[in-house]
Amino acid sequence: MQILVDADACPVVIKDILFRAARRTEIVVTLVANQALRTPPSPFIKSIQVPAGFDAADARVVELAAAGDLVITADIPLAAAALERGAHVLDTRGNWFTRENIQERLTMRDVMEQLRNSGIDTGGPAPFSARDSKTFASQLDRFLARHAPPRNA
Repeated sequence: MQILVDADACPVVIKDILFRAARRTEIVVTLVANQALRTPPSPFIKSIQVPAGFDAADARVVELAAAGDLVITADIPLAAAALERGAHVLDTRGNWFTRENIQERLTMRDVMEQLRNSGIDTGGPAPFSARDSKTFASQLDRFLARHAPPRNA
C-alpha cells in the first residue's frame, strides 16, 4: 500500500499531516505535482515532478495507483479514475469519494461548470479551515488503522 497525493493544490497543512503519517506508519507517501516540491528527508516520502500540461499530474497519479492504495485529491475526475483502479480516495477536507457517491459528484461538478460557463457566480468552495484539516487527519488515522500493513518490530 502507498499513499499518492495530487500535490499541486494540496494545502501545506495536509502535506504535513501526511509526512507525519508516513514516518509513523512507514508507508510511502508520494507527492505528484507540476512543480518541484520540498519534502522532508525520509525514505517514506517521495515527490515526482511531471511536465507542465493539462492533467499531467492527475494522469501520473492514476498510472501509479493500484488496488488498495490511498489517493489524496480534491479533483473529482481524478478521484473517479483512481476508484476505477481500486484505490481508496480521500479529499483534503476529509471526505471520502466512493463508488456509491462518485457519479453524483461528477454530475454536480458538471452542473456547476455549466452554470459558471453561462456567467452565473457559483461562489466556489468555502475557504479551507482548521476544522477541515482536523477532519482529514481523523479520517486518515482511521483508514491507516484499518488498512496499514503491520510494521516490522
